[in-house]
Amino acid sequence: MQKIIILDFGSQTTQLIGRRVRELDTFCEIMPYNKYPEDGSDVIGVILSGSPFSVHDPEGFKPDLSRFVGRLPVLGICYGAQYYSYANGGKVEKTDTREYGRANLAYIDKTDKLFAGFDDNSQVWMSHGDSITAIPNDCRCIASTADVQYAAYASTEKPVWAVQFHPEVFHSVQGTQLLRNFVVDICGSRQDWSADSFVETTVNELKAQIGTDRVILGLSGGVDSSVAAVLLNKAIGDRLTCIFVDHGMLRKNEFRDVMEDYKCLGLNVIGIDASEKFFADLAGVTDPEQKRKIIGRDFVEVFNAEAKKIKDAKWLAQGTIYPDRIESLNITGKVIKSHHNVGGLPEEMHLSLCEPLKWLFKDEVRRVGRSMGMPEHLITRHPFPGPGLAVRILGDITREKVRILQDADDIYIRGLRAYKTRLSGEHARAVLAAGVPADMENGEIEVSLYDQIWQAGTVLLSTVRSVGVMGDERTYEHPVALRAVTSTDAMTADWAHLPYDFMAKCSNEIINKVKGVNRVCYDISSKPPSTIEWE
Repeated sequence: MQKIIILDFGSQTTQLIGRRVRELDTFCEIMPYNKYPEDGSDVIGVILSGSPFSVHDPEGFKPDLSRFVGRLPVLGICYGAQYYSYANGGKVEKTDTREYGRANLAYIDKTDKLFAGFDDNSQVWMSHGDSITAIPNDCRCIASTADVQYAAYASTEKPVWAVQFHPEVFHSVQGTQLLRNFVVDICGSRQDWSADSFVETTVNELKAQIGTDRVILGLSGGVDSSVAAVLLNKAIGDRLTCIFVDHGMLRKNEFRDVMEDYKCLGLNVIGIDASEKFFADLAGVTDPEQKRKIIGRDFVEVFNAEAKKIKDAKWLAQGTIYPDRIESLNITGKVIKSHHNVGGLPEEMHLSLCEPLKWLFKDEVRRVGRSMGMPEHLITRHPFPGPGLAVRILGDITREKVRILQDADDIYIRGLRAYKTRLSGEHARAVLAAGVPADMENGEIEVSLYDQIWQAGTVLLSTVRSVGVMGDERTYEHPVALRAVTSTDAMTADWAHLPYDFMAKCSNEIINKVKGVNRVCYDISSKPPSTIEWE
């Protein structure tokens, strides 16, 4: 299968480059900057990502590019562009002004394949302190801004192109056009990577991999495990047994609703209400890390006890997706994040691991779900923490606190789904690229607030009480905090700018209808420095 290799120099937008390439129906792999594959026979092009480093930093990443430069088309982005110039006789220098944010291409060589179809003064997104002040002898300038002479350059002797801006971000208005020009027109992609082709190929691969064996899958109600289950069900039918554990800290009516959804999908699901065990083991525990460990331990115990009843099972399936497995580099080049899905299996289970979604990004998982006809409300569900509402309750966990939070959160989430807004321009493109189904009309789309944000939830500040007045009586009850963030991969996130009229209505409804709450706050913290979840 054809593929593009993206060499990661530590940029926060490397995964976004990957998603943009996949949106062009082209398979790609993200690999550490120094791990170009030994067998590159199916590689049709290479992209060099950005980086938090300067090329002048002693610890900056400086790999040998000779294995593919001159043999395959190469596109350097930001640091990738600067490093190629630096390594081939050009010059990269600190400048008086750091260029960050929107810029316009004052000069574009539209005869170059990379800029075919570009408009004059096309807007791009810059993010660099250093700047290329001289390019290699065999290169020529193909784009400039008012402040940056070499906004883009190309080799006259080798298939090498480089840009100092970020075409992968939405603020680069014709960034997708540039990537299309590179991936399709320059690299020659056949564009045969799609949701439909993935389903067909994966179902056949699962049949060959599993044979006549039985598979166990732990369901969470989230989109990843649900799509994995439907894929496996298409491949092996009732030889798939799904286990859905209710630890008592799901959202309001979630266990009942999700079980009904799975029944409609024709899945063989065992639902287990283990809430008594979880509440008993969490009694009096306030430390968030301790809560997570107890819930994780109890989940494994409950899941394993049920799984052992399926005597002939040979496989354990997981909804692991591609971002879970990509090495995330910090400035020292060490892995800084491991994922809960990426680890060893309990030894006593003696099961082989099956991960049918391991090559997909989140938006691709949703496209695959739609390709298989899954209901939209399952596909567009926001991420939800494994420990559930336990990490959205500050302090110890009780059934009453969970009830309060479930009621408040239900009002909030239903409100987000019901509130529609019209979007245009960059915001509309971002929502459509994320796979949200919407029809463009006069350059605008109408979508719910829920579909515009990455994740939303409510936090109960159960360790805090605030004074309020209801009727003529004084109250002394808990505040709740509403959280909503926009993101592409949860590595970074910004707080969502929800409409004031929506927040006013939501706050009023929560305070009036949820006994135990007399104050509603809105969390306007971004990640970093905060995290998406409070605990």
